[in-house]
Amino acid sequence: MLNEEGGPNHVGNYCDAPVIVDTKKDEVHYNSSYYYIGHFSKFIKPGARRIGSKASNSRILATAFENTNGGTVAVLMNENDSKEEVSLSFGGKSMMLFLPEHSIASIIIH
Repeated sequence: MLNEEGGPNHVGNYCDAPVIVDTKKDEVHYNSSYYYIGHFSKFIKPGARRIGSKASNSRILATAFENTNGGTVAVLMNENDSKEEVSLSFGGKSMMLFLPEHSIASIIIH
Protein backbone atom coordinates (compact mmCIF):
# COMPACT_ATOMS: atom_id res chain seq x y z
CA MET A 1 0.00 0.00 0.00
CA LEU A 2 1.42 3.34 -1.08
CA ASN A 3 0.23 6.91 -1.11
CA GLU A 4 -0.90 8.81 -4.20
CA GLU A 5 2.73 9.68 -5.03
CA GLY A 6 4.02 6.09 -4.77
CA GLY A 7 5.65 6.50 -1.39
CA PRO A 8 6.69 6.87 1.28
CA ASN A 9 10.12 5.78 0.26
CA HIS A 10 13.47 6.66 1.83
CA VAL A 11 15.33 6.81 -1.53
CA GLY A 12 12.69 8.61 -3.62
CA ASN A 13 12.16 5.89 -6.26
CA TYR A 14 8.39 6.07 -6.20
CA CYS A 15 6.40 3.26 -7.75
CA ASP A 16 2.97 1.68 -8.10
CA ALA A 17 1.29 -0.82 -5.76
CA PRO A 18 -1.82 -3.01 -5.71
CA VAL A 19 -3.41 -0.58 -3.23
CA ILE A 20 -3.00 3.21 -3.35
CA VAL A 21 -4.24 5.55 -0.64
CA ASP A 22 -5.05 9.09 -1.70
CA THR A 23 -4.23 10.93 1.51
CA LYS A 24 -5.55 14.21 0.12
CA LYS A 25 -9.03 12.84 -0.70
CA ASP A 26 -9.01 10.17 2.04
CA GLU A 27 -9.78 7.46 -0.56
CA VAL A 28 -8.46 3.95 -1.19
CA HIS A 29 -7.92 2.75 -4.79
CA TYR A 30 -7.53 -0.93 -5.69
CA ASN A 31 -5.48 -1.35 -8.87
CA SER A 32 -5.97 -4.27 -11.25
CA SER A 33 -2.90 -6.01 -9.80
CA TYR A 34 -4.76 -6.29 -6.48
CA TYR A 35 -7.43 -8.41 -8.16
CA TYR A 36 -4.90 -10.44 -10.16
CA ILE A 37 -3.02 -11.34 -6.99
CA GLY A 38 -6.37 -12.37 -5.52
CA HIS A 39 -6.87 -15.00 -8.23
CA PHE A 40 -3.53 -16.58 -7.46
CA SER A 41 -3.83 -16.45 -3.67
CA LYS A 42 -7.42 -17.75 -3.57
CA PHE A 43 -7.17 -20.68 -5.97
CA ILE A 44 -3.49 -21.70 -6.02
CA LYS A 45 -2.67 -23.22 -2.64
CA PRO A 46 0.69 -23.40 -0.83
CA GLY A 47 2.76 -26.29 -2.16
CA ALA A 48 1.12 -26.21 -5.61
CA ARG A 49 3.39 -26.93 -8.53
CA ARG A 50 3.28 -25.18 -11.86
CA ILE A 51 2.45 -27.44 -14.78
CA GLY A 52 2.76 -26.91 -18.53
CA SER A 53 0.07 -24.87 -20.22
CA LYS A 54 -0.49 -23.13 -23.52
CA ALA A 55 -3.38 -20.93 -24.62
CA SER A 56 -5.07 -21.80 -27.92
CA ASN A 57 -5.28 -18.05 -28.57
CA SER A 58 -1.89 -16.27 -28.71
CA ARG A 59 -3.54 -13.08 -27.39
CA ILE A 60 -4.35 -14.78 -24.05
CA LEU A 61 -1.82 -15.24 -21.24
CA ALA A 62 -2.18 -18.56 -19.43
CA THR A 63 -0.63 -20.54 -16.60
CA ALA A 64 -1.70 -23.63 -14.68
CA PHE A 65 -0.94 -25.23 -11.32
CA GLU A 66 -1.62 -28.56 -9.66
CA ASN A 67 -2.61 -28.15 -6.02
CA THR A 68 -1.49 -30.69 -3.43
CA ASN A 69 -5.07 -32.04 -3.23
CA GLY A 70 -4.78 -33.12 -6.89
CA GLY A 71 -6.96 -30.32 -8.26
CA THR A 72 -5.76 -28.19 -11.14
CA VAL A 73 -6.21 -24.44 -11.59
CA ALA A 74 -5.75 -22.58 -14.86
CA VAL A 75 -5.49 -18.78 -14.78
CA LEU A 76 -6.21 -16.96 -18.04
CA MET A 77 -5.77 -13.25 -18.69
CA ASN A 78 -7.01 -11.10 -21.54
CA GLU A 79 -5.10 -7.81 -21.69
CA ASN A 80 -6.75 -6.80 -24.96
CA ASP A 81 -9.39 -4.21 -25.79
CA SER A 82 -11.71 -6.88 -27.21
CA LYS A 83 -13.44 -10.06 -26.08
CA GLU A 84 -11.30 -13.12 -26.90
CA GLU A 85 -12.22 -16.76 -27.45
CA VAL A 86 -9.92 -19.47 -26.05
CA SER A 87 -10.11 -23.25 -25.83
CA LEU A 88 -9.17 -24.98 -22.57
CA SER A 89 -8.24 -28.67 -22.80
CA PHE A 90 -7.42 -31.00 -19.94
CA GLY A 91 -7.56 -34.75 -19.49
CA GLY A 92 -9.02 -35.41 -22.93
CA LYS A 93 -11.85 -32.91 -22.47
CA SER A 94 -12.07 -29.36 -23.76
CA MET A 95 -14.26 -26.29 -23.46
CA MET A 96 -14.52 -22.94 -25.20
CA LEU A 97 -14.40 -19.76 -23.14
CA PHE A 98 -14.94 -16.12 -23.99
CA LEU A 99 -12.88 -13.73 -21.89
CA PRO A 100 -14.12 -10.14 -21.74
CA GLU A 101 -11.67 -7.38 -22.54
CA HIS A 102 -9.19 -6.62 -19.74
CA SER A 103 -10.22 -9.64 -17.66
CA ILE A 104 -8.78 -12.51 -15.70
CA ALA A 105 -10.39 -15.87 -15.02
CA SER A 106 -9.46 -18.80 -12.80
CA ILE A 107 -10.74 -22.20 -13.93
CA ILE A 108 -10.79 -24.97 -11.33
CA ILE A 109 -10.47 -28.49 -12.76
CA HIS A 110 -11.16 -31.45 -10.45
